[in-house]
Amino acid sequence: MIRYTIGRVTSLFLSLVVASMVIFAVVEVVPGDPAAYMLGVNARPDTIAALRTELGLDMSPPERYLSWTSGMLRGDFGTSYTYRTPVTRMILDRIVVSLPLAILALALTVAIAFPAGIYAASRRGKLGDMGVMGATQLGVAVPNFWFAMILVLIFAVKLRWVSAGGFPGWGNGVWPGLKALILPAIALALPQAAILARVMRSSLLDMLGEDFIRTARAKGLTRRQALWRHAVRNALIPVLTIIGLQFSFLLAGGIVIEQIFFLPGLGRLIFQAISARDLIVVESVVMLLVALVIIVNFAVDLAYAAVDPRLRVRA
Repeated sequence: MIRYTIGRVTSLFLSLVVASMVIFAVVEVVPGDPAAYMLGVNARPDTIAALRTELGLDMSPPERYLSWTSGMLRGDFGTSYTYRTPVTRMILDRIVVSLPLAILALALTVAIAFPAGIYAASRRGKLGDMGVMGATQLGVAVPNFWFAMILVLIFAVKLRWVSAGGFPGWGNGVWPGLKALILPAIALALPQAAILARVMRSSLLDMLGEDFIRTARAKGLTRRQALWRHAVRNALIPVLTIIGLQFSFLLAGGIVIEQIFFLPGLGRLIFQAISARDLIVVESVVMLLVALVIIVNFAVDLAYAAVDPRLRVRA
């Protein structure tokens, strides 16, 4: 297990280095000069040049890359071109919204998908199975932004149980903050739960057809006992893959949902930074999200090894 972990850590480090290079290269080729954008079309060339020097934009790309990455290693993501505040502070202000939203949405996804997938697999070909598969097909087909607007219309406009958007801040209490995140989390979770439930059902059905399940049944276990004692654990490997990918999507891909619910999260921050040509904010936030995705995949790899010891032997 130690050798397997060392190999995954090495892969994690190399992935972060390559990701930082790609992000820096892609963002740097975006058209538009941040200094000229900030000062306006009527700005004098010498004024623009002075601002470029102040922002560090006059350095060569390799120098800017080394300055950016070395700063990140110290926890310093630079200073926003537009707001002139530390990017680290901006990220911390926004991640306290995006991260709880992603965790809450993932928890709802797992809480819905696992029972639904297991129930459908245990009743293969029966009415319950067809009902779950029909519901999941609908969940996959419906866009989450459309579903989010329907939730706002029903629960915020018609029933007035929750507000239509905004975030009160955690300083006003945990419940008001969670209440503001419930509808966005549901809008993110249900389409992902539909996908995960289908994967769980398919994986369980594959396991139920394996020889070791038939052996367990021959020893006297019922289908239900064989499913819970043997099939569920062995079916988790593809499910863990999907969960890792889904958490990454929920954390990094919630920009549309954050816009609909006016949530001050990382997705909305990226949108605002791109609009303002605030390259340092775009680079830093995207790098943070990519790093979180890579770390989640690293955790999933370790979970693989815990579930299936054969992976450790192969490593």
